Amino acid sequence: MIGIGGFGAVYRAIIPNSGSLLAVKKITPNSIQGIREFAAEIESLGRLRHKNLVNLQGWCKQRSDLLLVYDYIPNGSLDFFLYGGQRGLSWEQRFRVLKGIAAGLLYLHEEWEQVVIHRDVKSSNVLIDGEMNGRLLYSHGTAASHTTNVVGTVGYIAPELARTGKASTRSDVFAFGVLLLETTSGRRPIGDGDGDFILVDWVTECLQMGSVLDAADARLERRYVAEEMEMVLGLGLICSHPRQESRPTMRQVVRYLNCEDQLPTVDRRGYTDDDALGSARRANSRLLEVVMSTPPDLGSDMYSSSSISGASTSSIYNGR
Repeated sequence: MIGIGGFGAVYRAIIPNSGSLLAVKKITPNSIQGIREFAAEIESLGRLRHKNLVNLQGWCKQRSDLLLVYDYIPNGSLDFFLYGGQRGLSWEQRFRVLKGIAAGLLYLHEEWEQVVIHRDVKSSNVLIDGEMNGRLLYSHGTAASHTTNVVGTVGYIAPELARTGKASTRSDVFAFGVLLLETTSGRRPIGDGDGDFILVDWVTECLQMGSVLDAADARLERRYVAEEMEMVLGLGLICSHPRQESRPTMRQVVRYLNCEDQLPTVDRRGYTDDDALGSARRANSRLLEVVMSTPPDLGSDMYSSSSISGASTSSIYNGR
């Protein structure tokens, strides 16, 4: 066993003839809304294939257990590199990972046969393969699309999602914006060394002070391309805009990251406290406090304390 996720244990498996490694998640029967819904979702979404996704290779029912077979990703999750690993990531590696995850989300939103909303974009769901590419883990078969509860992780939840419980491609973009800021700054979305800390607000303050590069991870020791760093931080703020209609699509995000389009100017005046956007950001901060103070109905002590109606999957590959 290499980890325990919210929906069951995860094992590393070896195919005898080839020696290939796989990750096998054993689903507990009472964690899904029924075998028929599970089978229908796996039959459909199990066909998702992209180089920046953790691909589902198959599934089977063995006695009372349901087994999901995934690619085995050797290097663990992004959050382990950012916060728990002995070896950090260079700026080039971080930028590469972010561009890969953006491409994976674009595939889910626009390039597959139907729109797929991820619902839980976060650093622990970003896995790093042997070539240091980012691979986004999508939890198949957990019936997230059928729930009326808020699905996601505190710190990444868009304000409209917290209010209505309705996920959308725009709420995925919000979470990706937080991921951009987290990866560039090396700081957690909330409570990083300070119970009142909110990453989006902190980067906004750096922008207001005219020194957005102060938000860059100090461990990088300024070994980055300043223009790239400024662009990614600015894009993170635009993606995490409190108004969903003001966020870009993932196609636009990919074009910005690949320098195919120029990022719109992030006006410092747009983030001051005396205008509508500042009010919206303050309201978002208050909403976040409400979400954090509301105990989620998780139904299992195996869930991450930071998850709402879902579990952190970093344990799948980090054994945590």
